Amino acid sequence: MPYRAPVDDYQFLFEHIVGLSKVTETDRFAEATPDMTAAILTEAGRMCEDVLAPLQRPGDLHPAHLENGIVRTSPGYAEGYKAIADGGWVSISASPEYGGMGLPMTVTTAVNEMMSAACLSLQLNPLMTQGQIEALDHHASDEIKALYLPKLVSGEWSGTMNLTESQAGSDVGALRTKAEDNGDGTYAITGQKIFISWGDNDFTENVCHLVLARLPDGALGTKGISLFLVPKIIPNADGTLGEHNSLKVVSLEHKVGLHGSPTAVMQYDGATGWLVGEPQGGMRAMFTMMNNARLGVGGQGIGAAEGAYQQALNYALERKQGRSMIEGGTGTIVDHADVRRMLLTMKADIFAARAIALSCAVAIDMQTAEQGSEWAARAALLTPIAKAFGTMTGSTVADMGVQVHGGMGYIEETGAAQFARDVRVTEIYEGANGIQAMDLVARKMMDGGAAAFALLDEIDAAANAAQDSLPDLATPVADAARALRETVEWLVTQEDMNDRFAGAVPFLRGFARVLGGYFHLTAAQTDPDGAHAKLAHFYITRMLPEYTGALAHARAGAAGLYALTVDDLSR
Repeated sequence: MPYRAPVDDYQFLFEHIVGLSKVTETDRFAEATPDMTAAILTEAGRMCEDVLAPLQRPGDLHPAHLENGIVRTSPGYAEGYKAIADGGWVSISASPEYGGMGLPMTVTTAVNEMMSAACLSLQLNPLMTQGQIEALDHHASDEIKALYLPKLVSGEWSGTMNLTESQAGSDVGALRTKAEDNGDGTYAITGQKIFISWGDNDFTENVCHLVLARLPDGALGTKGISLFLVPKIIPNADGTLGEHNSLKVVSLEHKVGLHGSPTAVMQYDGATGWLVGEPQGGMRAMFTMMNNARLGVGGQGIGAAEGAYQQALNYALERKQGRSMIEGGTGTIVDHADVRRMLLTMKADIFAARAIALSCAVAIDMQTAEQGSEWAARAALLTPIAKAFGTMTGSTVADMGVQVHGGMGYIEETGAAQFARDVRVTEIYEGANGIQAMDLVARKMMDGGAAAFALLDEIDAAANAAQDSLPDLATPVADAARALRETVEWLVTQEDMNDRFAGAVPFLRGFARVLGGYFHLTAAQTDPDGAHAKLAHFYITRMLPEYTGALAHARAGAAGLYALTVDDLSR
């Protein structure tokens, strides 16, 4: 089935749900008029449909491979990347000073999601570059910015992030890669990094690596880490390419999915690098890139869910099997109650996850435009939820898409299984979802729950406003918000962090469920008798009640997890 870019869905969310108008009313983003936004979404959607979607299967069937030290990418990827770069889709939110469009992150989030739905493996390349642009713009010297940003923004060069080592995964502070001062403003970087997405390619002139390493006087742990920009080819002062740097791709991983995206083991042998930010301030600088990427990865999950849903729906509308149980049915499996349940679940969760991600993007844009602490707190709170719930939704919906196909879903030629294989890693990279949840219940609750309570106040107000017109939907949402508030109140009083961590993932899922109810209720109010209201009724009556079990789990504490000994677990 050809991919259809859901441009109308984004515009509905922008106008009625997430409040993009707040962003465009600021001086910083005043040029992002509704007409401009609509034109961008339409043009990007067309590129996704016509250029990227046809590359989905070739990337899976003909993976990137290493040939005599050179990464050879999947057929058509060079042309697909050129369309992305030439269209300016790498740099929608980048500063116009360096050639970017300077538009809201909310618009970038929508475009990235469409590209993910069309061809997730290729979309991961510009996503990494976008994060590097953000990190350099905030932390690099003026000289580095002037040399590198125009090339990254134009798409002539691409970017990566290098954190992980074999002994240092989530525990980044255990890294061993070292940096030594060359005495001329550069540093010699030595070490090996693993799991480097798009560590190399054969279609950009240069690949620029942001590498975490430790200076000789760097303290142990994360506080002693510095960040360095290490290009594949060392540029001359005028931006032309000079000598090849002392780095190489050792090997590419053989993965469950994302076959078109080369995941490299990178070796640095005294490679020349430049310090980004302050010495031993690497984690602060890298987190600028990672936070950008976490929202983007949440969008990858939602995009994969959209692609899987569209394919499952198309199959259900064509597949004839069994007798229809409804009058005037289509005669296909879409008439069957359980297939209809799966399709509605997929569609309802995509809406909820998309609304959460775009709300997070709006908060980031408002923080950028107004520098307000309240918006910064909102963005910080929503980032782990957007990342984790977006990718959970991607995996769940893709798996359900296989089920809708029945036996044909297990046959690779249909392409249904590829969505499930490709999206699975999004729950792991850019901070595994368990770590996102731990961040939510720990760091993001250091304010005593203030940011969460502020959001819950908005949900309460919306539910109260809808009581007269939609009481059957408003009351369950109000009840859910009350239960979430009580759980946050319990959470912030727990001094033993392990009691928080034990239920962190259920807490995040329960939080997302309540947010989903809020956004569906808001959508229903735009047309109480229309399709949005009917989908909201499905979500609020059948899916929202999951918050009850999730929040009960969140409050159960850690003791029960350790009641069985290691020996008990091994029996």
